[in-house]
Amino acid sequence: MTAFDYKTIHYSESHKVASITLNRPDKRNAISYELIDDLLAALARAAESHALVVVLTGAGKAFCAGMDLENLHQLTGRTHEQNVKDSETMAALFRTLYDFPKPTIAAVNGAAIAGGTGLATLCDFTLAVPEAKFGYTEVRIGFVPAIVSSFLIANVGEKRARDLLLAGRIFNAEEAHHFGLVNEIVAPDQLLHRAHELAAQLMENSPASMRATKALLSGYTREVLDQRLAQAVRANAAIRQTEDFKEGITAFLEKRKPTWTGK
Repeated sequence: MTAFDYKTIHYSESHKVASITLNRPDKRNAISYELIDDLLAALARAAESHALVVVLTGAGKAFCAGMDLENLHQLTGRTHEQNVKDSETMAALFRTLYDFPKPTIAAVNGAAIAGGTGLATLCDFTLAVPEAKFGYTEVRIGFVPAIVSSFLIANVGEKRARDLLLAGRIFNAEEAHHFGLVNEIVAPDQLLHRAHELAAQLMENSPASMRATKALLSGYTREVLDQRLAQAVRANAAIRQTEDFKEGITAFLEKRKPTWTGK
């Protein structure tokens, strides 16, 4: 096994499988700016490596709890230009995972909330333990699930996407499987074993054929996705200038119910 050093993730390669573990268990593997940088670097390494499949999972009890609280606090004081750049960076991460040239498998070991749901469901295959929780909860803190919506609507259709994005509710692995966001529900003690078993099955296929198939699938949606993500970045940046966004973030950090003004 070959391992590499990152601050917020663990990356290793073994038997032509690149394993990426979000490694902030004390923060429930929340997404920080540093984690985004590490994850993009790890994906770039995996793309250029001899690995044929990537497995993404989380350390500890959660897969990924969404944005880091410290980063959320910083968001309320950023300029429009900074907000646009932040949104473009998140869009780049999701797009990199979606367009990744090799098969990807998410092994969802626990809660995958907001951006965590995005990471989990943008992989080609999503395996989840029965206890896993999902949710596009952005509207509950005055935010907009803009970037994830660009991908979700193609996965589940507009009516289901409206339900999940506007309600902002938490849903379980069984519902996620019913919606088509999860491929398999796997017992916790078998999750990584099943992920690597699936990886082995995939590696029996032609790497060139799988790469070409993924490129073909990405090509079908490229133009529409480009337009949606550009619009999503603008929506993300714009909502951060509103009173509701600042109140939602402040209330969330203060662990109280927000008082919305609709502005």
